[in-house]
Amino acid sequence: MTDMATLSLSEQSLREILVDLAKEAQLRRFEVAPNPAVGAAVISGGQVIARGFHEFWGGPHAEVEALRNAAATGIPASAWDALVVTLEPCSTTGKTPPCTDAILASGIRRVIVGSLDPDPRHRGAGLRQLQEAGLEVEFVPRASEIDRVAPHFLRWVDIDRIRRPRPWTIAKWAQTRTGQLSPPPNVGEGRWISGPESLKEVHVLRGRVDAIVTGVTTVLYDNPRFTVRPPGNPAKPPLRVILDSYLRTPTDGRLLEAPGEGEGAGALHVLCQAGANAARHVALERAGVKVTGLRSSEEDHVALRDVQEWLWTQGVRRVLLEAGPQLLTRYLEAGFVDQIRVYTGPVSGGEGPSMAPWFGKLRMAERLDREVGGDAVLESFVLGAS
Repeated sequence: MTDMATLSLSEQSLREILVDLAKEAQLRRFEVAPNPAVGAAVISGGQVIARGFHEFWGGPHAEVEALRNAAATGIPASAWDALVVTLEPCSTTGKTPPCTDAILASGIRRVIVGSLDPDPRHRGAGLRQLQEAGLEVEFVPRASEIDRVAPHFLRWVDIDRIRRPRPWTIAKWAQTRTGQLSPPPNVGEGRWISGPESLKEVHVLRGRVDAIVTGVTTVLYDNPRFTVRPPGNPAKPPLRVILDSYLRTPTDGRLLEAPGEGEGAGALHVLCQAGANAARHVALERAGVKVTGLRSSEEDHVALRDVQEWLWTQGVRRVLLEAGPQLLTRYLEAGFVDQIRVYTGPVSGGEGPSMAPWFGKLRMAERLDREVGGDAVLESFVLGAS
């Protein structure tokens, strides 16, 4: 790697750029997880001319955005001095092509990074690829350490999780002020707690996951559709996965309706206990449902570990859990929830058990409290439960 003394910018100036990029990137942490929060900047004539950030999971990475924004300035690429990025550029294909490809295609000749990839499978690979192509690579230590900027990514690439992989799971629910997931019968037709602004956010989130998971109780009581509508991206609807040990999913429910104009609906899967009702199995498959039998747990439910492993084999990496209190509790107790988003509407009381006790049990990290419309929103990463 190039000696810092040869840089046109001082190490202190580069460190300040990296620190600023890391701070702004971190604001997007809940949108990009399990990916790391990353920022990048293009420098020309000793000045930052463009910046870019990884805005949401599945979207363009920070390096690609920064290079695109630099091109839009009209400053020719031949005048670009360096690309500064908070984390080592990726060198493998995931949801997007490798960032190293975009960097090499840009013609830029110098790359400055603030942190190496913590994933042992990829650490150093991106920098080696750039160096072997003749680029200068510099490293500014302690400017954007991954354990400070994106500690959730360290949990994602933990060696135990690599050995036994499972999708990143976001538990989302709407609740009343007292923690019930169903409002009083005289409120919101007995179904709706949160407002239209929150619903729009949920559709965006649905369009940015690989699968939505729910339980058969939710299907029977709420008759949901789990479609994606604007402002979400209907072109990329997630799988819809129902955990239904005894195949009680109805064949005439709204889940089986064709999506309307402008809507997206992913393939419908039902995961049941192996050997469950054969007649129901046949009826559901004739209705267009894909039915898979898994082993049962000690509680006589489909085993959640097997559900997680099945999802992984289907290419699912980011899951949205939209379920009732029973399945939510099972996931939380099993330690399979990585992130939560909770909408609390301006409603008191409600039906069914309260999720409120969980807020005293969960060990949260990087908690964010905000408002949307008339609802309070809590977002947090989950480290476990006490």
